[in-house]
Amino acid sequence: MNTAKTALLGVGNILEYDDGIAVYAAAYLEANYRFTPEVNIINGGVEGINLLDVFIEHDRVLILDAIEIEDAPGSIYHIPAAELTGYGLNSGGAHEVGVLQCLDMLELMGRPRPVSSMLGIVPARVEVHIGLTETLNLAFERYIDTALAILQKEGIAVEAVEAPCTLQEVIERFDSPNKDDSTPGASKADL
Repeated sequence: MNTAKTALLGVGNILEYDDGIAVYAAAYLEANYRFTPEVNIINGGVEGINLLDVFIEHDRVLILDAIEIEDAPGSIYHIPAAELTGYGLNSGGAHEVGVLQCLDMLELMGRPRPVSSMLGIVPARVEVHIGLTETLNLAFERYIDTALAILQKEGIAVEAVEAPCTLQEVIERFDSPNKDDSTPGASKADL
């Protein structure tokens, strides 16, 4: 049994179309699955360097994000954190730079780095709009399945809940946070 403390960190900006896919994915995973041992699912939004504690408090961190790479929209990449430079990060927001700086800060502080990697997906559009393009809507299930496979490879058991929440329901909760303040991962501060 895996006893390492694991975090799944969704970063991105839900106000910039496909850049928000990882935030939606984190909320979707939290609403639809249970993990053993527990996985701390964190909506990092655009917090960047303010997420340093996530990297201090966990042995493993899987970062979900949109990643700008010269490839077809919806293409998925799983990249070890040590190899993240040079992949066209910072596709318009500062959150990616801040997350990578967290790993550098740990080294400067003399603290061990958690085993980290990024599950990136190439966005179709990054512009002011809440929701996802049709391209990323179609790729979303594959993105979720890939995240689940990575967690399972790390020895984490995955169990689907009985009454699943749809991607559209997750997006609507972020679009209208006052409708349901109990939404996992969503808060007014995220907007």
